[in-house]
Amino acid sequence: MPGTAGGEGDADSGGATGEEVTEGAGEESASAPDAVEPLATDVTDSSLAADARPGWFGWRRRYPRTARGVSVGTSVLAGLLVLLVLLFPNRLDHMNVRSFFRLPVEAIVLAAVLLVLPPKARRIAAVCFGLFLGLFSLLKFMDMGFYQTLARPFDLVFDWIMLGNATDWLRESFGRTGEVLAIIGVIVLMIAVLALCTLAVVRLSNVMSRHRPVAVRTTLVLATVWVTCFMVGVQFGGVTFATKGNTEFLANRVQHLRNGLGDAKVFEKESAVDAFAATPPDQLLNGLRGKDVMFTFIESYGRVAIDDPAMAPEMDATLKKGDETLKSAGFASRSGWLRSPVTGAGSWMAHSTFLSGLWVKNQQRYLNLTSSKRATLTSYFQKTGDWRTVGIVPGVRKSWPEGKYFGLDHIYDSKHLGYKGPYFSWTPVPDQFSLEAFQKLEHGKKNRDPIMAEIILASSHNPWSPIAHTIDWNDLGDGTVFEQIKKEGTNPTEVWKSQERVRTEYRKAIQYSVDSLTQWMQRYGDERTVLVFLGDHQPVPTVTKGSTSWDVPITIVAKDPKILDRVADWHWTDGLKPADDAPVWAMDKFRDRFMTAFAK
Repeated sequence: MPGTAGGEGDADSGGATGEEVTEGAGEESASAPDAVEPLATDVTDSSLAADARPGWFGWRRRYPRTARGVSVGTSVLAGLLVLLVLLFPNRLDHMNVRSFFRLPVEAIVLAAVLLVLPPKARRIAAVCFGLFLGLFSLLKFMDMGFYQTLARPFDLVFDWIMLGNATDWLRESFGRTGEVLAIIGVIVLMIAVLALCTLAVVRLSNVMSRHRPVAVRTTLVLATVWVTCFMVGVQFGGVTFATKGNTEFLANRVQHLRNGLGDAKVFEKESAVDAFAATPPDQLLNGLRGKDVMFTFIESYGRVAIDDPAMAPEMDATLKKGDETLKSAGFASRSGWLRSPVTGAGSWMAHSTFLSGLWVKNQQRYLNLTSSKRATLTSYFQKTGDWRTVGIVPGVRKSWPEGKYFGLDHIYDSKHLGYKGPYFSWTPVPDQFSLEAFQKLEHGKKNRDPIMAEIILASSHNPWSPIAHTIDWNDLGDGTVFEQIKKEGTNPTEVWKSQERVRTEYRKAIQYSVDSLTQWMQRYGDERTVLVFLGDHQPVPTVTKGSTSWDVPITIVAKDPKILDRVADWHWTDGLKPADDAPVWAMDKFRDRFMTAFAK
């Protein structure tokens, strides 16, 4: 048969069929259908082969309705993802159901741009918009984390170094495995967010292209609704329906970025102004000559520890006991408030603000300060030549070149305090041991010069689990006694499952630090000892529980009444607990006020 011949010819040799078809007019009409038949057979065979093999295309042909449903569902999910990214806030405490029942103008603008572009430009724009949307989402995630720890958004100029500090904290708190798993999780999340956002925008772009008339009408209707609702000010449950929050968010971040880039010049001008730069050494700090002066920072000792109703009873008892301990040894004290430049973390910025008299609110300012010639409170003690200046910094576990900037003749870090005991999560050395080491290494020496010491107590550092407790000072030894104390302590992984447990452990850690300090004063302090101790910043928002205060307590303790007489006009509160209405100073104001009070 011609058809069979044609079929065989098509299968065996593409030229055979062609010859039969062109052999005369009479055969042409009969051969033409047969010539088409093999092509149809090829298509059928191809379809059958596609259906026979497993895979996406074969599945779509076998189940067209299901495939249609999946296609529609994927498009709907892509649209929801884009809306979710545009609507979810950058703070967890602002997250609520009403936030997602809004109409973002950015979604309408995005749709309009994709609709007016030609095909090639549209595809490129869809990918670019998707990547931008992914990066925008990651920025919001970063803000969430920073608000939860530092009560402020992520700084695109200065905060990258904080990510390294975060990994150090994870390693010290949860071990190397916990750190690696967290880093891997973050990387996977970043890749997933970027990929999903890009795929979602590309998907929506393709759908709008295939259904252009409907997409155009829908975009025009939504634009009209948005403008109308925006002009009228339509709200649902107090939430504005027509929102342009993302545009405002980005505008604010751009402005913040510009301010950050210009901050170095502002800080340089501020650094050049120093009221004591030209003062001769023999006219500096004369009111403290012959005294041992200790500037002691208690990590995360914030106002919340004193004011929060859930912590106040126990903290009141600790401070009252501390007052009694000090009075029994002949000491008196006065307390006030300072406003820290940071909250949640960034202790080094608070320390440098306190000592330099400059507002060190970010890492760049800190780096600029420590590479400058600006004198600090501690370096002014060194400048007089009448004090040996030392640093007790148990939280430092690696090189700290900036330490020399602060005018310290000798620095004792965690490796040079003689401690052989265990870490307590992040904390390398318990506060009681650090103070005892200071006594043995410096303060307890006979026939020595007066000492000015900067002491940074670390036991109250996040995550506050496990924590040490005070023991008999004679039993401290080399610190191995703390092995058993750590075993009896809490597990940070378990503690951080409950906000209230975190707050409880935080309060206990502050109590331990204050107890260690007041006991040391009772045991080793004398007529020459002057102690200034303060918190460096408030703890993380998990502990502050909605408080917006950045205040920390500060106390001056001395046995010589002339010392406290010099600060009588500060109107601070008697005792270790500052009154609610005690003066609140910005932390950068303390240096000059202190040096003025003790100038003569």
